[in-house]
Amino acid sequence: MAIVSNTFLTYSAIGNREDLRDAIYNISPTDTPFMTACKKGKATATLHEWQTDTLAAAADNAQLQGDDITFAAAVATTRLSNKTQISRKEIIVSGTQDAVSTAGRAREMTYQMAKMAKELKRDMEHVLLDTQTPTTGDSTTAQLMRALPEWIVTNDTPASATGLRGASGVQGSSSAAVTDGTQRALTEDMLKTCLGLCWDEGGEPDRVMVGRFNKTVISGFTGNATRFDKSEDKKLYSSIDVYSHDFGEVKIIPNRFQRARDLWVLDMDYWEIAYLRPMFTIDLAKTGDATKGAHLVEYTLVSKNEKASGVVADLTTS
Repeated sequence: MAIVSNTFLTYSAIGNREDLRDAIYNISPTDTPFMTACKKGKATATLHEWQTDTLAAAADNAQLQGDDITFAAAVATTRLSNKTQISRKEIIVSGTQDAVSTAGRAREMTYQMAKMAKELKRDMEHVLLDTQTPTTGDSTTAQLMRALPEWIVTNDTPASATGLRGASGVQGSSSAAVTDGTQRALTEDMLKTCLGLCWDEGGEPDRVMVGRFNKTVISGFTGNATRFDKSEDKKLYSSIDVYSHDFGEVKIIPNRFQRARDLWVLDMDYWEIAYLRPMFTIDLAKTGDATKGAHLVEYTLVSKNEKASGVVADLTTS
């Protein structure tokens, strides 16, 4: 159909109000599975220290009647430490922007500060799970904590031993970052080996934390199970969210902020985040026609005993 001549259309109109919804939609994920599951503690110095101990290996123990006692040497505890790390997010908003009428928020500064708090939590999860070289720091170098990849050393062996780390991969330490090895596909035997090694050391892992791709790989494990299609609710169950093994059960938890090449077997009773300064807001002094603010946190990762957990590293991610 043709438009009647001289019909006044919106394309020529001046003054039509814009149709902007008074809402802001943000799909970015904010879940932090590892940080949320960690116990919370307090640090009182930039070098946070604690002690661990182990029992002697079980052995044959039979003694003679009337025998005089000889004494084995006492074994001292192990003293461990980690450095605190400062993480921060900051924002500056002009006075004009904070004064104009905005859609989806009352004040720009308030909205941006709330957004920065969520981003800081994501940064913390990333820091805790990423590989980095622990650093003491100085006036020009930021202090870096020993993150999870550098703590796991017992149940994190080269491919020639148990296959938990790819060929040429090297464990991290209190002074060195992990060296990645040759990537290989995740298998159920790898996971079962890691779970068994943790159990041998006295751990009782309660969760497996993994990236998106390898979560789908685990869901394809067959074990000795048969999959069923529940026709009554018209659902096909194809995922594994709890893995039952010879020594217990573990939750399978996908984590968006960990390295996709790592699979973590974790006993969360032995992991803690110690805060020297829990997350707080800083209202920075005005130096012009703008408002400045920041969120800051100073924290470190406490490994109460890394032998309770393990890693299957250097996995393919596609």
